Amino acid sequence: MTSTLLMVGTRKGLWIGSSDAAREDWHFTGPHFDMEEVYSCLVDTRGQRVRLFAGASSSWLGPQVWRSDDLGASWQETPGGAVRFPEGTDAKVERVWQLVAGAEPGVVWAGTEPGAVFRSTDNGETFELERALWDHPHRPQWNAGFGGQAFHTVLPHPDDPDSVTAALSTGGVYQTSDGGASWEPRNQGIRAEFLPEGQQYPEFGQCVHKVTRHPSRPERLFLQNHGGVYRSDDHGATWQSIADGLPAEFGFSIVSHPHEPDTVYVFPINGGDRRYPPEARARVWRSRDAGESWEELGDGLPDHFYVAVMRDAMSTDGHDPAGVYFGARNGSVWGSADAGDTWRCLAADLPDVMVVRAATIAD
Repeated sequence: MTSTLLMVGTRKGLWIGSSDAAREDWHFTGPHFDMEEVYSCLVDTRGQRVRLFAGASSSWLGPQVWRSDDLGASWQETPGGAVRFPEGTDAKVERVWQLVAGAEPGVVWAGTEPGAVFRSTDNGETFELERALWDHPHRPQWNAGFGGQAFHTVLPHPDDPDSVTAALSTGGVYQTSDGGASWEPRNQGIRAEFLPEGQQYPEFGQCVHKVTRHPSRPERLFLQNHGGVYRSDDHGATWQSIADGLPAEFGFSIVSHPHEPDTVYVFPINGGDRRYPPEARARVWRSRDAGESWEELGDGLPDHFYVAVMRDAMSTDGHDPAGVYFGARNGSVWGSADAGDTWRCLAADLPDVMVVRAATIAD
């Protein structure tokens, strides 16, 4: 038997939803970390016991990485906040934007604001700064996007522990192939539309919003940019546009299907000042051929939806058929138990949703 867990991080706390494999009836608990910003969540199913992580930020006490070994019934804080800059860096962590399991047992990665990546080798007890990335000569030229400067994506290679891909706004995609000893930009072909003509394809400085990939085909990456949707078939060395067929090239979220490496989902929204879906219709778009074509998914979704879905507020579970979920800035959470064909509202009137993480758990 399997069950389904859904973590929903908001600007005012964390909610945890649970259901069985059918995903018809849901029960939510919360708020955990009431009135704290929760920008990152992780359901770590690698060990004998599931461990939940939450990156919460208190306006009084600052950021903290919390962990739970009883599915959220109780929480323990990591010593000293765990994710902290070492002395001499003249920087402090504002928020933890990303928590993700590594390719090796016990490894957990964190991406932060300001833009830095940290690694834990003791299952989230302590974290160490990836110093070569922090000291990268490009860093002084990384700017802050509208939401701040942060490493919001960390993608460990599923088969090669020395290879990690990370992305930030606004700096672009960086990658290490030597266990963090060095990092190189991987942005060839990604357009920075906000730069002057003739300068829109720089080595770095793109405003990448999210990157995803399927573990069974790790050399293929999908990317949602500030303006543009892209695919790389050579592990980020080069990128090509796959935005044709979408109603808008702007968006924040992009996620892969858990079983089908050619299937990917996006939630397009208008660029500029109108940060809501085209025609204000909530629609998820799915490609089953790696971005060569797209189909609109809206059965059960509202036609009056004047809010956005943020970069980490979309997720999939491990069931077959796959579950797809997203949360919006109006506090609604939507789910599909049939890979996006039909949708229904799972929760409403929550605070501004920043992150959604789904997982399948063996009972």
